[in-house]
Amino acid sequence: MGRMIMLTMHVGIDDTDSPRTGCTTYIASLLVDELHGYGVKFIDYPNLVRLNPNVPWKTRGNGALCLRFQCSGEQAEKAKETTLDIVERNSDLDHARTEPGVVFYCGEVVPDDLKSFARGAIQSVVKFADALKLVKKLRAEAVGFKSGRGIVGALAAVGAALTDDHTYELITYRTPTNRGRSRQLNAASVLEMDKKTRPRTFNNVDPETGRILITPHGPDPILYGIRGETAGAVKQACKMIRSLEPIERWTIFRTNHGTDAHLRNVAFIREVRAYSPVIVKGGVSKAPWIVPRRHVLFKIEDDTGEIDCAAYEPTGELRKAARQLDVGDVVEALGGVRPASQNRPLTVNLEKINVLDLVPKVAFRNPLCRQCGKRMESMGKGQGFRCPKCGFRSSKLRRLTVKQERGLTKGLYITSPRSQRHLTKPFCRYGLEKSGNPRSMIKEWFWVNKTL
Repeated sequence: MGRMIMLTMHVGIDDTDSPRTGCTTYIASLLVDELHGYGVKFIDYPNLVRLNPNVPWKTRGNGALCLRFQCSGEQAEKAKETTLDIVERNSDLDHARTEPGVVFYCGEVVPDDLKSFARGAIQSVVKFADALKLVKKLRAEAVGFKSGRGIVGALAAVGAALTDDHTYELITYRTPTNRGRSRQLNAASVLEMDKKTRPRTFNNVDPETGRILITPHGPDPILYGIRGETAGAVKQACKMIRSLEPIERWTIFRTNHGTDAHLRNVAFIREVRAYSPVIVKGGVSKAPWIVPRRHVLFKIEDDTGEIDCAAYEPTGELRKAARQLDVGDVVEALGGVRPASQNRPLTVNLEKINVLDLVPKVAFRNPLCRQCGKRMESMGKGQGFRCPKCGFRSSKLRRLTVKQERGLTKGLYITSPRSQRHLTKPFCRYGLEKSGNPRSMIKEWFWVNKTL
């Protein structure tokens, strides 16, 4: 008998949830269990790929999923059938904006043009028509439900092989009877876990408010998610959490969370486009001002144009730093671009500010009286100064220039963890960047509660 030919299969899924229910990671977790039962060999953790968070038609978390495994031809056909069945049964198809897409691609190596497409979906806006053309070119298979818009994200997830910087997230899921109810965790166990595992895990607790960040607030099936640098770190952290409600299952994902993968350098302000996450440099051209709800805005400019930058009230230290900027300071603005509207111009919604240069801050004071040391008063423009105590007058004295502290230093300022987007890289991750695919996978990277 000849040796069985094994295929390397990539299954991309996106746009299965809605604001009222569902979660694409949950569908991926269900699939992992089913496919493992068929005997396929997973070559990577499920890839959770967060796409451009600024597109107006994004899903709730804007995350697409890809499963990568080796299988026989027979297993591949069974995997396709199972995937479509699970997606159809677990997507919120009754919601107007839920339009799932599934992509199947076979190949040991992810092609460069597919990687490029994925980069575009993470950093800018890509067209549905271009996704369909690429599917055809690669001889992949794409299945769309309703309009099938989710094919774009599904294809991007296949292309985003996460060979650059990446992190891990262990996500636990609730039993169906508890979904929609308040999540029940022992808060003290979360604080203890954070204390013992950081920086191997991150963004568990907001340091400014003490708010626990691992639990979402919507009606989706997620109980909590722990993010970290390795699969082992998030699994260890999970063991420290005391859940006060039963867990249906958990799965470890490899992801672009906390990597700044969405941010793209833009050489000139004139090149900034709506909906794109950018890094753009400029000099502060209008001092910060506060608008209703305590948001801080300022303008930056270069030789090609001017653009507004906004630091919103919940961003904590970032907003405080923005408030202290002055005309002439040089900064890099990092964030997503909000389109112009009737009342507002094109605006960078800030995730970070990198302060590159600060202008000196000076104050002007009247001179001291040469006879008695009292602070003198001006007698009018060009008329000199008069001492209010002893009456001494002089037309030769000038106002004194006094250098003042800025209260702001050069460096990077990041929005508080409670308001960070999935993709925003926190301070604790700088210097921990990694690349390449995992050489091996830990023994238990998913679990299903068979007693339920």
